[in-house]
Amino acid sequence: MIQDNASYHKHPTTYEWFSKNRKYTEVFNLPPYSPDFNAQEKLWKYTRKQATHNRYHETETDLCAALTHTFDTMQNNPELIIPLVAQFCSP
Repeated sequence: MIQDNASYHKHPTTYEWFSKNRKYTEVFNLPPYSPDFNAQEKLWKYTRKQATHNRYHETETDLCAALTHTFDTMQNNPELIIPLVAQFCSP
């Protein structure tokens, strides 16, 4: 598992779980303040740009519909997201 430095990743309960499951899970912590090393951050940036930036969603339902449309578009058109995450993939 690759995780950022969010406070809940450092919670004692989280540490305890990883200690108990060390046999099954290996954890890699990203350096502090390193969104460029986190593929998920790039996908969220794309999502925000497509669905929420400079857009007014009158209701939560409208917002969810915009996000769902963006996620569906990403899922059905991998050529849109491959350039965002290619640096994280093995050659």
